[in-house]
Formats: sequence, C-alpha cells, structure tokens
Amino acid sequence: MDLYLKGKTAVITGGSQGLGRAIAKELAIQGVKVFVNGRNETLLESFKEEVAAAGGIAPITFAQDFVAPDGPQKIAAAALESLGHVDILINNAGRSRQLDIIAPDEEWAASMTLDFERHRQLTQLLLPQFIARKQGAILNIASSYELRVINASAVAKAAVIAWSKGLAAQLAQYGITVNSLQPGIIDTEQIRRIFPGEERRKFAEREIPMGDFGEPQDIANMATFLVSPRAKYITGTVAVVDGGMRRYPF
Repeated sequence: MDLYLKGKTAVITGGSQGLGRAIAKELAIQGVKVFVNGRNETLLESFKEEVAAAGGIAPITFAQDFVAPDGPQKIAAAALESLGHVDILINNAGRSRQLDIIAPDEEWAASMTLDFERHRQLTQLLLPQFIARKQGAILNIASSYELRVINASAVAKAAVIAWSKGLAAQLAQYGITVNSLQPGIIDTEQIRRIFPGEERRKFAEREIPMGDFGEPQDIANMATFLVSPRAKYITGTVAVVDGGMRRYPF
C-alpha cells in the first residue's frame, strides 16, 4: 500500500535508538526526509549508515539535549532551517522513571519536564507553520496505563494524551491530525533490563495473549500509518499496539 509519504518531512525526538529509531528509519524508507534529534552523536551517525543501507532517504541528525531549557527552541529552529517546513512531528523522547510512593519533588519534576513539558513546547513552536500551511500530522508516543507501581513517566504521558485530545479538536479545522500511540511491552534495550532471561518468557506467557514482546518495527508500522495521508480522518485517538495485553474494556 502506498502511504503517499514520498517528499514529506518529519521531526522526531529521541530518534537515535529504540522506538524512535525504528519509526524514523521506516519513515525514511517510505521516502520521508527525517530530522532526527538525539543526544548521542555516535548513535546518530550509525543511524545515518543504517538508513543508507536500507535504501531510505538520507536523514538529517541533530545532537541536542531535549531537556535543556532551550532544547525545544534549538530543535525547532534547526529543523525549519534544514527542512524548510515540517509536515510530521513525532514526540517520542522519554524515559521510564519508577518511583516510590513517596518520592522527591525533583524526580517528579524531571519526568514531567522530559515526558510532557518539552514536547508541549516543541509542538507549540512548530504549530504556527502547521496552521499556516493548513496540513500536518502530530503523533505522541504514550505509555501503558495499567501499571502496578508508580511511574512518573506514565503519569506525564497520560497528561500528553489529555493534551493531545484537546489539540486534535482545535486543530482539525486546519487539516491537522493529532494522535497518540500507546506501545505495549516492546523488545528494546530498556525493556530487556527489566525482563532478563526467563522473566521475559514468564511474563509474556502470563500477560500477553500473543505470547511474546513486540518488536520496535511493530510500533514503527502503526506510527508510519498514523502520520500518513492514508490516516487523514483519524484524529484525537489513542492507538494501542500491545499484542492484546490491555485489559480495560473500552
């Protein structure tokens, strides 16, 4: 299926590894000029090589700490300078942060900054050009709702979803879609540390109807569709890719 993405431009945060890298690579293979932000220059360089080997459009990489006070401003300015305009924004950067039930304020503040505030700020910096062009797609990578521990990142990502729904309603008149994507347990380096060896098999057999963790490509496939013109009538939704793990009845 042609997703009509050739010639589009995209900005993705946290794109040097994990889910962000997989999404950025798939977009590049589909003909999108991607602007990838990350902190690790070595990983960003290897990403360029990986995309070239896969026959994708050469990406633009930008090493910048997203959490820095001026991080969103620098990313937005560099993206607009190098791309000219942005068709797609994928707010992906984040870090799981499990906390005690009584946790220091600075831990909560750090997670809200990374997982919500910086994405909101970057989006607001790019929104004027989306609105002026009366088109665009924004996708926010969310987190699981069904946790059994306190995780500050999940709380921040829940705020992202609530914010996304409001944005979707107000931006629809300009032809701009805003959606969220909720991954289940996906086989990334971070997840492997949490579920080593036999723990992975036991958890998957107990909790995931499809019997194993997902792959980053599974998230990339859904993300690529949601930001494509094929999904022009999908907005304000939360797409779930979790192998059937969710239990909530709606």
